[in-house]
Amino acid sequence: MIVALIIACEIGFWVLLAAGLALRYLAKMPRLGAAVLLCEPLMELVLLVVTTMDLKNGAEPDWKHGLAALYIGYTVAYGHYTIKWLDGHAAHRLAGGPKPAGAGYGKARAVHEWKLWARTVLGAAVALGLLQTAIWYVGDAGDVSSLRAWQFGALRAVGIHALVAAAYTVWPKKAPAGTDEEDRPSLAKTG
Repeated sequence: MIVALIIACEIGFWVLLAAGLALRYLAKMPRLGAAVLLCEPLMELVLLVVTTMDLKNGAEPDWKHGLAALYIGYTVAYGHYTIKWLDGHAAHRLAGGPKPAGAGYGKARAVHEWKLWARTVLGAAVALGLLQTAIWYVGDAGDVSSLRAWQFGALRAVGIHALVAAAYTVWPKKAPAGTDEEDRPSLAKTG
């Protein structure tokens, strides 16, 4: 049931996102669109409650509970960022807004990658906290090795993402020939 709920939350995320953006830009109902977008966190709350209830009802902690914790951590860290990114692109494509800035090149790109890494740290911290709470809750009554494995997985993701950000710092991405790096807007400068 947990896996089905995780899949439903992921599908629901994209459905609500598409509906919210369609209401904002195609139906010209920005307030209703914003209200639909604000429903996004409710799905993660439902997932958290159902996962907690599953453990409370005596379910053996396994990979499904770990996956739910990582999914919640990811959406806490990257959910708003994803919505904002897609909103900017929808505004450009559907409402004639300005073209969103890219990640940039050189130092600006490295800064952008480190900001993304900070989001990964946040997501991992949320997941680690949820997993540790589940471990304490289960205590000696069950096998928590699966939950501990997910904790190490979250830490590995942070480490791998740090290597990616470091690579952009050490080997900066160069601007294409014929473009001036200084003239290119970047997300690193704007947020």
